Amino acid sequence: MENIDIAIVGAGPAGLTAALYAARARARTVAFEQGIPGGQIVTTDWVENYPGFPNGISGQALGDLMLAQAEEFGADVKPFCSITRIEPDDLDFILTTSEEERYKAHAVILATGAVPRKLGVPGEVEYTGRGVSWCATCDGALFKDKTVCVVGGGDAAIEEALFLTKFASKVHVIHRRDELRATKCIQERCLAHDKIEVQWSRAVREIKGENGRVVGVDLISTKGEPGFYLPVEGVFIFVGVNPVNELAQDLVDMSDNGYITIDHDGRTSWPGLYAAGDVTDSSLKQVVTAAAKGASAAFEALRYIDERVCSI
Repeated sequence: MENIDIAIVGAGPAGLTAALYAARARARTVAFEQGIPGGQIVTTDWVENYPGFPNGISGQALGDLMLAQAEEFGADVKPFCSITRIEPDDLDFILTTSEEERYKAHAVILATGAVPRKLGVPGEVEYTGRGVSWCATCDGALFKDKTVCVVGGGDAAIEEALFLTKFASKVHVIHRRDELRATKCIQERCLAHDKIEVQWSRAVREIKGENGRVVGVDLISTKGEPGFYLPVEGVFIFVGVNPVNELAQDLVDMSDNGYITIDHDGRTSWPGLYAAGDVTDSSLKQVVTAAAKGASAAFEALRYIDERVCSI
């Protein structure tokens, strides 16, 4: 079993920033990431609102830069390495990986993020990867000169709809309300785009397919109007996210919708266990706030460890 100072579960913007701050303070720091370091940001085509990049930067490039900076200061970032259990051990924590490797850490920072929410309608599971997607950046190029739809009305949905216009001949935005929730400047670009048409006050009832591929969606009205069938070859779903909170269950307090409750500095209800990023109950979920919360959690974890050392 390897002994470390700070274990970070998740290597998105929150986890990588926490790793940077912890490693820079000379703490033995390991960040575990079940996929590719960078988190959801690496599936984002273009980031326009991260400070320091006035012309924007691709999500992949920003994630790569964060990873390189954390590693430059000595953080050990382990890709494709899942943590399956976190067990308190006196004042420390034992973390077990999917390969049954064990690490003993003085403090843990949970930065596990959130995953896209599903619609739960007929056809969604059946046609996943066959026209149904949750990542326009990953799959958009497959729909060149085709008609697609985006389900949702927030920032992520509208940004992805705009990205899809690079490939698709037509992009329908399906939104259950009569106004978008996205930031005003993004709305303006969406509504002015000649390739985008918004289906107001509509929801998907069923995703239809033929010969193993999506061919359309059945839409219902949220205002009691008649439904109709919309022919599309791709369905991109952006209707929110669910926190990845399994490791924290039975350990820390959570909100009613499953987000980890933290204080201003990232402390959870269990001493030595911190959280940052999209898995927490923080209201604004952006790259910049995830990074800020990651820094705060690392700072508090370092202080927690120092206070323990001083009390011995």
